[in-house]
Amino acid sequence: MKFLREAVYHRPVDNWCYGYDGGTVHVRLRTKRNDPLTIDIVFGDKCRPWAEMTAKTMSLLSSDEYFDYWQAELTPAYGRLAYGFLLKEGNEEIWFTEQGLHQLPPTEHLGLFELPYLHPSDTHQPPAWVKEAVFYQIFPERFANGDPGNDPENVLEWGGAPEYFNFFGGDLKGVLEKLDHLSQLGVSAIYFTPLFEAPSNHKYDTADYFRIDPHFGTTEDLRKLVDACHERGIRVLLDGVFNHSGITFPPFQDVVAKGKESRYFDWFHIKEWPLEVKDGIPTYKTFAFEHTMPKLNTSNPEVRNYFVRLGRYWIQETGIDGWRLDVANETDLELWREFRKGVKEIKPDAYILGEVWHDGMKWLRGDQFDGVMNYPVSRAILDFFVFGHLDAHIFSSRIGHYLARYPQQANEACFNHLDTHDTVRLLTLCKGDKGKMKQAILFQFMYVGAPSIYYGDEIGLAGDFDPDNRRCMIWESHKQDRELYDFYRALIRLRRQYKALTSGSLTFRVAEPGSSVIAFERCLYKEVLLIVMNAGEEAARTSVPAASGVWIDLLTEEQHVVSGGTLTEELRPRQFRVWAPLDQT
Repeated sequence: MKFLREAVYHRPVDNWCYGYDGGTVHVRLRTKRNDPLTIDIVFGDKCRPWAEMTAKTMSLLSSDEYFDYWQAELTPAYGRLAYGFLLKEGNEEIWFTEQGLHQLPPTEHLGLFELPYLHPSDTHQPPAWVKEAVFYQIFPERFANGDPGNDPENVLEWGGAPEYFNFFGGDLKGVLEKLDHLSQLGVSAIYFTPLFEAPSNHKYDTADYFRIDPHFGTTEDLRKLVDACHERGIRVLLDGVFNHSGITFPPFQDVVAKGKESRYFDWFHIKEWPLEVKDGIPTYKTFAFEHTMPKLNTSNPEVRNYFVRLGRYWIQETGIDGWRLDVANETDLELWREFRKGVKEIKPDAYILGEVWHDGMKWLRGDQFDGVMNYPVSRAILDFFVFGHLDAHIFSSRIGHYLARYPQQANEACFNHLDTHDTVRLLTLCKGDKGKMKQAILFQFMYVGAPSIYYGDEIGLAGDFDPDNRRCMIWESHKQDRELYDFYRALIRLRRQYKALTSGSLTFRVAEPGSSVIAFERCLYKEVLLIVMNAGEEAARTSVPAASGVWIDLLTEEQHVVSGGTLTEELRPRQFRVWAPLDQT
């Protein structure tokens, strides 16, 4: 056999073998890309006779630049699974088991890969509502000022230039007054950056975790806002900053005052005494090297208990629907395990989202986060549609890699953003080119997982690096880009209408080296959507496999008659299509 043996890989853990739901197991295998293989998985119960083993042909899940990823869905009757892989090339066969690659077929269960037992606690189970959600991120200080009576003393006129230390008076009442805007847009979840008392405008330097910042309002204001959101079918996520506090946090101030005699001394990472900044580096650990954000010792059980109690408190007090966890990759993992147990105990469908900018698999095993912020996918989208750094082949390869990197339910529960309060705004990244912006947004909304809109993107708000990316929201209708707003609304409607976009498979049909044209399908049972996009600056002709019949573009309502099993069309620069069979609409 000529296939590349070194490329074959499987381990019966994580994204390679996992429970998708209570009775279904997904098993994956990696081989070299385009090796001409057919792969059967041979499986059964290790406690049943060998003769009862069953074979099933695996399907190609996705491909990256170097590898193909295969998947099979199995339903072990008794929760136990023993299995091996039979790789076939023409008339030749070779087995792959826990013992490696070998010619002789197994004759017993011993030596096969095993899933000893599928316990419910071993199955990663994100809340079902997340994969159907469309998030809207709000930076409260800059969204809307509904109560001038709680403004900071040095508040500026709404709409001025944002700076690191200035205030414009945005608050919770302002959000409450603007809920019609969000309902009409169609979003179904809000993610707030921190609401707790802190001296800064961004509130990532917390002073009191159990108090809403007085410039934002009160606990009662948050409770009213959450209730109003729930009446509109909108869920609410708060930002938990547990990796570090602010220097005005009372336990840290106690350490400042009492040193090693403070009962909170071990709540922080004190390297030297006294606490000071030497050559720009604090003598205590911090977020980055920011002296106003001392790093919390989350290995301390008292600290962990404090934040578990906090996570439960705000759900019980206000009815929020989950937490986005800041700098989630730098804390003790045991904090997140305890936090998850504590939060899920009182609200099983609470969404726990981790800020992780890289591969998040070790947080997505079902004992910590439901999903992570999908920065790698965001970067790939921007590199292809906005910056032009990738061709269609490399872009599809990256996406194929990311689809195989996590279990399916983790992909479905990831938070897919294109910009946030930490990045340059999308319109500015596109240098004002709405054609680029729309293509990036379209792929974001057609992709697996929950898309997120950073406040103001929907009406054309621009912004460079922090603090410029935190401009005041524009509320004068004549200053808003209403055409862009309607485009977002149309995409949100499609996600609500077609389950293939929230629960279906994603398969690339066209993605050639050197090309800027991609075509991919989202499929769920008989429901099929075919998305065709020209990310280039020149017209391009493309042909895509498609069932014969009449297809309709769901965004323009134009129709196309397909014959011979191929949809062929000329795409203008930056043009895109979302095709569906007419009899399916």
